[in-house]
Amino acid sequence: MRDKTQTNSAAPGDRLVRAGAVVFFIGALATLVTVAPLLLGTTPFPTYMFGLSMLMAVGFLMAGAGMLRSVAAGRRQARAGR
Repeated sequence: MRDKTQTNSAAPGDRLVRAGAVVFFIGALATLVTVAPLLLGTTPFPTYMFGLSMLMAVGFLMAGAGMLRSVAAGRRQARAGR
């Protein structure tokens, strides 16, 4: 059985990973919307829409930073337990 405090507490970096995932999926949606007119032969969206596609990379970097933060906290905790 798990302790209630353990299920409600977020480890360091968890929120950053979740936020990165949300930003990544928004960027993925923007990419699909931006590429669709090019594949369908219709008028392409303005240039700034291609910039929204960069949110995929931003979200990926945010999630990666959250993972690194989580790993660093785990290492600190392991060192403290020695």
